[in-house]
Amino acid sequence: MKVDFRHMEAEMDDLAANMAAISASSARVSAALQDRHRRGAQLAGVQALLRKLQALVEVPGRLRCWAGTEPARALRCHARARAVLRHYRHLPSFRAIEDESHAIMAELAQRLRARLREERLDPKELTECVEMLLQLEEPAEELSEEFLSQAGARLEAELAALEAELPAADPSGAAATPPPPASDILDFVDRGSSAFVGTLCQLAGSYRALFGEDTGRLEPFATALATRYFALLERRLALERGLGDTSLLVRALDRFHRRLRALLELLPAGADAAAALVARAARERVDRYLRALQTFFLGCLGDVRQALAAPRPPGKEGPGLPDLLATLAASVLGQLKAVLAYVQLFTARDVAFASLPYFKAEFCVTAVREGLVVAFVRWLCRTARGFADGPAERGAPAAPPALLLLLARLCLDYENSTIGYILTLTDEQFPPQDSGPAVTPGPALCAEARAAAQRLLDHYVQVQGAAVAQMLRKSVETRDWLGTVEPRNVRAVMKRVVEDITAIDVQVGQLFEEGVRRAQSSDSSRRAFSVYSSSRAPGRYAPSYTPSAPMDTHLLSNIQKLFSERIDIFSPVEFNKVSVLTGIIKISLKTLLECVRLRTLGRFGLQQVQVDGHYLQLYLWRFASDERVVQGLLDEVAASAAHRCLDPVPMEHSVVELICERG
Repeated sequence: MKVDFRHMEAEMDDLAANMAAISASSARVSAALQDRHRRGAQLAGVQALLRKLQALVEVPGRLRCWAGTEPARALRCHARARAVLRHYRHLPSFRAIEDESHAIMAELAQRLRARLREERLDPKELTECVEMLLQLEEPAEELSEEFLSQAGARLEAELAALEAELPAADPSGAAATPPPPASDILDFVDRGSSAFVGTLCQLAGSYRALFGEDTGRLEPFATALATRYFALLERRLALERGLGDTSLLVRALDRFHRRLRALLELLPAGADAAAALVARAARERVDRYLRALQTFFLGCLGDVRQALAAPRPPGKEGPGLPDLLATLAASVLGQLKAVLAYVQLFTARDVAFASLPYFKAEFCVTAVREGLVVAFVRWLCRTARGFADGPAERGAPAAPPALLLLLARLCLDYENSTIGYILTLTDEQFPPQDSGPAVTPGPALCAEARAAAQRLLDHYVQVQGAAVAQMLRKSVETRDWLGTVEPRNVRAVMKRVVEDITAIDVQVGQLFEEGVRRAQSSDSSRRAFSVYSSSRAPGRYAPSYTPSAPMDTHLLSNIQKLFSERIDIFSPVEFNKVSVLTGIIKISLKTLLECVRLRTLGRFGLQQVQVDGHYLQLYLWRFASDERVVQGLLDEVAASAAHRCLDPVPMEHSVVELICERG
């Protein structure tokens, strides 16, 4: 089969021509499409430009519309258009739009300024107003002054509202008792924290956000207002005159401290003043507890004195001294422990300021341990000692001897155990800091208690000795010793002396231990030159010295003094019954001796002294720590009586014994 190549070549040529035509047509179509897209893009750009131009043209109208009702929206609109208007300001149409916009914004700035000066704005409104003025490029210096002026007016109103709740200060300075506050301290602090402190924190934060970190004006402004607020809170705290609810006060101070921390982050200079306020309020409450403890102790003493002075119906005994002492000691210690429990609320874990070093160290040691516990113990010792030191100076009635004895035992118990217990309890509940202030050592406090007990016991001996001595003095001074008759009885006053000494022995024995007596001596004839010599047991009496010639009594007296031990009459007594009774007996017999030395006696007067002295010797030796003390003083009395006697003829010892046994 013969192929026609020429025909095929022609067809191929036609096909190539068609393809070329198609390609050319496609190129034309593509070019046409690109040209169309280009014209569309140009058209869109023109349309966008037209819209922008339209928006710029509409800016003055929008600004005028929003400036009165939505100034913030007007500011945003002006901010978006400002750069474009400045860029094309050389074109007259754009310059006109810009000038008109500036005029509208200037009018808005005037309205905002007027609002800032004339209206009372809340913190949010004030911040927004000043922020808009800053966006309008108003001078920041002037705006900061106006911001603080507006803020100050609002804060002054908050302070005035708080001050209105407080009683007006008396201009004359008279100390009048103010009326009770209208609300409790917690409510007052809540209002102050939420109103004044909250507003001040908000305004201080806004000021720094608006004007930067420069606090050259803010800090003095806020410090002055905070100082006034602290002063108002101090005045309100001063109205808490009673003890009231301590937990309420602690909650109020805790809330004040917590709320103030936000302000102190902005104004750290106020931290010291706030801390001092909290510490002073806590210390003031502790001082009130100290005064309450003192009042309680004085009330307990009043109850004790009343119980001691109350008349006793026949056959019915009142509370004994041990019961009164136990009640007094337990009541005072219980009250002190209750006070420590109340004061411990200031150091609770959930109290914010309790964990701060400046508060805890100062409060636990200075306020509680030293200012409350140590101060109360010292005051108690001074008050007790005042019953021995003070009544004669103040002209007040003297304390009953039983009260002196009871207080001496109380102070001695404080020295022995109570002070140590109290200080240990205090240190456990209010542990002192290692670097804290110095504390009063326990031994020093115990020494003060012992000194008070010693003074009280010495005074008790002096009072009781003076009472017995007064009876003896009157009995000597009111008797005619020259004209008296021959003695047939022991004088009644000597029996009364023995009865009183016995009662004192019982009284002292209720609170103090027996003590140690010196062993009795068997040498009953040791006073060879005494007018009489006696012993305590039957069958041991030595015959009285009966001279066969007139005696040189002055010589006898001097010789006796050579062989007598010196007796210290007013020496301090020990804390036991024997020592106390010995002191009282020494004072009594020394007074008897001095009174006899001032009298002139006849024979029967001397013999009456013999009888009385022998009677006292029979009964008083058992109360003394050393029988020789009683023997020695009575020998001196007899010797002095013989020395002052015009006819010194003593009575036979057997007769003296008979009279004393019958008496």
